[in-house]
Amino acid sequence: MENKLPLLWFVGVGLGPAVFQVVYPIYVLWEEPKLHQFAIAPNVENAVVNEESVMEEAIRRYVRVETKRRLHQPVFRSTVLHAYETRCAVCNLGHGVLLDAAHIVPDSDERGVASVVNGLALCKIHHAAFDAHILGISPDLTVHIRPDLLSEIDGPMLQHGLKERHGQKLMKVPKRLAERPRRDLLEISFHKFLAA
Repeated sequence: MENKLPLLWFVGVGLGPAVFQVVYPIYVLWEEPKLHQFAIAPNVENAVVNEESVMEEAIRRYVRVETKRRLHQPVFRSTVLHAYETRCAVCNLGHGVLLDAAHIVPDSDERGVASVVNGLALCKIHHAAFDAHILGISPDLTVHIRPDLLSEIDGPMLQHGLKERHGQKLMKVPKRLAERPRRDLLEISFHKFLAA
């Protein structure tokens, strides 16, 4: 911290064999001795260090929020894709470059935990459809497509990629029960889908 040198952070994302996501560079911004912890942030070369400055206090709050939202993203992605064996939960597509780790409840929501249980491995089309409330997943892991799309006629992606998945169970879920989507988070998301 005093030398403002970067650190490597190895975050465990899978077991047997152990899999790690490297987060680099990480900078220690300041110490919170009473709490026995340090504040860290990625890519901050000139860390905020003046504890007395009102402006720097505002910057520190901003850095904390941004760190909470951004620092976990690579770890979240690695953990979710590992749990789903690099396959889309909806269609079973197995090309990692075409997959995202989608949040069931967004991390901007206080209930949106940065954990595999709040994640789904989704291909780009299903992720976009999920975020746009075109596709919903009920707590029993059934795929639902918005009713107006079911009657729409368009190309093969709509027909095979979305409409034919309606009423079907997810094609891929984590083998470990502890890594499966949390029912209460799916319920929050599904209510938003129904209300859209």
